[in-house]
Amino acid sequence: MKKAYESKDLEAIKPALDNINEAWKQASEEMYKAQQEAGGADAPPTDGADAASSSDDDVEDVDFEEVK
Repeated sequence: MKKAYESKDLEAIKPALDNINEAWKQASEEMYKAQQEAGGADAPPTDGADAASSSDDDVEDVDFEEVK
């Protein structure tokens, strides 16, 4: 990817970027599987309702004004 970027060759950058994205996809899948096998204590909830029903959150609605 570095060589393709340095040469500013757009035709070489696309396949290099695709390779990086594929490697990231595989790595993230492996990390997710390892986390699930380890008990998944920090895993995101599978149902969005679980995250929203926590009574420990101190949420307050506020108004704001954008100052330019």
